[in-house]
Amino acid sequence: MKRLFTLFASALMTMSLSAQSIWGDLNGDGEVNTGDVTVLYNIIFGTAATIESTVFEVNGVTFKMVKVDGGTFQMGSASGYKDEKPAHSVTLSDYYIGEMEVTQELWQAVMGSNYSYFKGNKRPMECISWNDCQEFISKLNELTGQTFRMPTEAEWEFAARGGMKSKGYTYSGSNNIDDVAWYYDNSYAKGSSSPDYGTHDVATKSPNELGIYDMSGNVWEWCQDWYGSYSSIDQTNPLGPDSGSYRVFRGSSWDYGADHCRTVNRGSDSPLDAGYCIGLRLALPL
Repeated sequence: MKRLFTLFASALMTMSLSAQSIWGDLNGDGEVNTGDVTVLYNIIFGTAATIESTVFEVNGVTFKMVKVDGGTFQMGSASGYKDEKPAHSVTLSDYYIGEMEVTQELWQAVMGSNYSYFKGNKRPMECISWNDCQEFISKLNELTGQTFRMPTEAEWEFAARGGMKSKGYTYSGSNNIDDVAWYYDNSYAKGSSSPDYGTHDVATKSPNELGIYDMSGNVWEWCQDWYGSYSSIDQTNPLGPDSGSYRVFRGSSWDYGADHCRTVNRGSDSPLDAGYCIGLRLALPL
C-alpha cells in the first residue's frame, strides 16, 4: 500500500498544471506542494482527523478557518521558562482559527500593499506591528462583514496543542520539529545565500492534529493579549492582563531555535514594533 502511495505522490507532483488544479491541490493553498502529499498520505492511511472548516473570500483571495471545539486544558508548563509557569487550567468556548498564517496575497487583497521583507504570495506576511494587524483586521471585517480578530493567547496555545485532539506533542503536530516547522536549523543556519533562508510558503510542513499549519516556526504570530505573568487560578476564556507595555506573540520563527518552537513558549514586544520574523493568524469567535 505504501508503495502505491509513493508512486501516486510522485505522479501528483509531476502532473501538468491543468491536471494538478483538479487533482493536486489537496490542502487548498492554491499550489501543488509537499503539503498536498501529506494530506494525501493521511487520506490513504486513515490518519486524517475530521476537520470542520469555513472558507472565506476577499477580493479574489480565499482563506480557510478551522473550527476548534472548546474544552479544558492545562496551559503553560511546570518545567519550562519562568514565564511559562505555573501550568494552570483554562476552559475555552468553541472558536475558529486560521488554517494558515495570513499570507502576503491576503494582506495585499485587503490593504493594497505588501512590505514584507521576504516576498512571495504564499509566504506569511511579516514586517507588521501589532497595530498594523489591527488595521488589517478592521478593513478585513469591513470587506467580509465578519468579526475576525487575533486569537487570545489561550486560544492560540490550545489550537497549537491540537485542541481536544491533542496527542501531547512538544511542537505543534509532532515531537520531530523538522516535520512541522521552519526554524533556525533548516532556515537561518543555511545562510543568506541559500534559497532556504528566511520564511517559507505556508502549509509546506505537516499540519497538527486539527489540520492547522505552521504554529511552530516560520513566523511568530501576534496574539490579542497584553503580556503578563500567569496565574494559578482556573480561568474561562481568559483575555490576559487589562493593560501593559508589550503584546504577546507565539509560535517562534525561521530564525529561532527549536526550544522557542515549543507550543508553550511565549514571546512579547511593543505593539509598535515590527520585524521580518513576526506575522499573524486570524481567529473568529462563534
